[in-house]
Amino acid sequence: MAAYPFPRSVQQLTDGGRRALVRVDFNVPLDNGRVTDETRIRAALPTLELLRDRGIALVLVSHLGRPKGKVDPALSMKPVGERLAELLDCEVRQAPAVVGREVEAMADELGSGDILLLENVRFEPGETENDPDLADSLSRLADVYVNDAFGAAHRAHASTVGVARLLPGYAGLLLESEVNELTRVVESPAPPLVVVLGGAKVSDKVGVIERFLEVADSILIGGAMCFSFFRAQGVATGNSLVEEAGVALAEQALLKAEGSDCELMLPVDLVLGESFDAATERRESDGVEVPDGWMGLDVGQRTAAAYAAAIAAAGTVLWNGPMGAFELEPFAAGTRTVAEAVASAPGTTVVGGGDSVAALHQFGLAEKVDWVSTGGGASLELLEGKKLPGVEALRDA
Repeated sequence: MAAYPFPRSVQQLTDGGRRALVRVDFNVPLDNGRVTDETRIRAALPTLELLRDRGIALVLVSHLGRPKGKVDPALSMKPVGERLAELLDCEVRQAPAVVGREVEAMADELGSGDILLLENVRFEPGETENDPDLADSLSRLADVYVNDAFGAAHRAHASTVGVARLLPGYAGLLLESEVNELTRVVESPAPPLVVVLGGAKVSDKVGVIERFLEVADSILIGGAMCFSFFRAQGVATGNSLVEEAGVALAEQALLKAEGSDCELMLPVDLVLGESFDAATERRESDGVEVPDGWMGLDVGQRTAAAYAAAIAAAGTVLWNGPMGAFELEPFAAGTRTVAEAVASAPGTTVVGGGDSVAALHQFGLAEKVDWVSTGGGASLELLEGKKLPGVEALRDA
């Protein structure tokens, strides 16, 4: 498959002495002012290092959490900037705000390869509203715009869409790779294509299910979302987490699967608990009916083995969503088995979604997967076939 048609790649940006406004995705977890997972920061390093090597000064813009347009010191970018400085082994200047005269002055003072990190862009209410005034203020900080924030590419915000209409726009290395890797899964996968979907809500994944019923060979369902399918089939679900709005969607997916060449696989056994607690009583069930007073918290051994076998025979594997409550050790086995199968699969392996990626890291398997996506909602929307505003803005620039 041909690469996604970005008109301009950051690899073409060679003019030294320029300033680039780089939209990065530094929306990372913090604990007492310390970054606890730097995956997204590390993912941006290749683009930042490329630009610095070419003598381009960088003004970095990112959101962090959901401050809802108000300044929240707990969501300041300062801890992120400190960690970035350690990773790059250089100074990262911290702006006191997102835009304004003081910020513009700091940007003007940047020399070749210098870095200025703006404050949390969502401190500005105009960010999520794609306010043209905020976009204009951001555009005054640089000569060119680089979007490397795939995780925010599905948002039509001032820093992802608005500013791209005001400056020459370039796709960063991460954005290019994410779009190309995920598009390839849909458009030109090595067969057979096996898609593993977990998590809690059918509504989050129904678009992906329907898309892959048309192109995949197998879809393997796990996680709490399987209970919407069981409810649609009239199977008792006990106290299991069931997305009521997902039951009708699951029924539609089951009907569509009947007329599809794709096999939609559901669990055949479960691991049950009396409550969502690592210390709860645990019971292995030979079937999928859940009695009152119990909840399904993991797929069973037979299900995990069948899923692992399908993954091992795949030419391409896409995994998004855990098989159960893997954060509780007594209920982690199903997700661990799938993760190990994906990590050792001979075919191309692509993993997306925060929980799946967290599981890979928890089991020490992240380095054994071909592509680990940094995007949650963005990856799902791209896989569904939707156009991402942040990507389209670069195409239209």
